[in-house]
Amino acid sequence: MAVMDAFIDRLDPDMCVVTAATDVDRAGCLVGFASQCSIEPVRYVVWLSKANRTYRVARTASRLAVHLLTREQRGLAELFGGETGDRTDKFARVSWREEAGGAVVLEDAAAWFVGTVVLRADGGDHVGFVLEPQVWGEREDTRGAKQLRLSDTTSISPGHPAD
Repeated sequence: MAVMDAFIDRLDPDMCVVTAATDVDRAGCLVGFASQCSIEPVRYVVWLSKANRTYRVARTASRLAVHLLTREQRGLAELFGGETGDRTDKFARVSWREEAGGAVVLEDAAAWFVGTVVLRADGGDHVGFVLEPQVWGEREDTRGAKQLRLSDTTSISPGHPAD
């Protein structure tokens, strides 16, 4: 594992908040495992921990919303990464709206998209949700701001254990 640590420790990915909603529930979490995974057609994958409440909601959701944050939006990262939806209604503390068939979009996110889930792939302790973007938007006042990265969030204590 030390060899992989030498590789992985050099990475500093963008962090995002992923939200999931069904007819009866909604959830959201801070995610560090996410990437565009296809050019044509455009696809994006987010990996959700099986230990996370957001994963339990996303298992039956037809769409997920992915939100990019700036470094100045660390408060959103702390809420969605440091609290668990098992004990806290995170959405009571933020402005949000429904988009594209009931997906939950955070009003303050720097940029966002809602994607239809086209594939779920078991990757071990995480499941990858491959998304086909449907609608998207941004806050123009955040253009040019530095994206929130993993190194900006290492002091956030997870809202739930990793396993």
